Amino acid sequence: MALFRPGHLHMERHALNKDDHSYDLCIDYELAQDPTEGQGMSFRLHGTIEDKPVDETFFLAKDQAFDFARPATRIAQKHGLPKSANIGPLHKYYDDMFEDVRKQLDVKPGDPMKPEHLA
Repeated sequence: MALFRPGHLHMERHALNKDDHSYDLCIDYELAQDPTEGQGMSFRLHGTIEDKPVDETFFLAKDQAFDFARPATRIAQKHGLPKSANIGPLHKYYDDMFEDVRKQLDVKPGDPMKPEHLA
């Protein structure tokens, strides 16, 4: 199950058997200003994975903000989400979040990226 509204994505999955995994996670995000990177998005991943609490934040600069799934997945895996976990069914919700991030940051096709962010 997933639910999206601008600034918030809620994802919930219940284990189907003892060898399966469960999570109840939210990603909240908002415009933020970093003294070094400038404008970007502040993200907060919080909730539970296998009934253990997760609550971490991360910042992505404007030209990196669309890659929010990568650090969110790393954080979730650090807290027990199996590397084999399939998040494919959430694709539509990630698309909605991607579009909202684009609108909030006023990103246009062809906007430049910082070369140091390409490494």
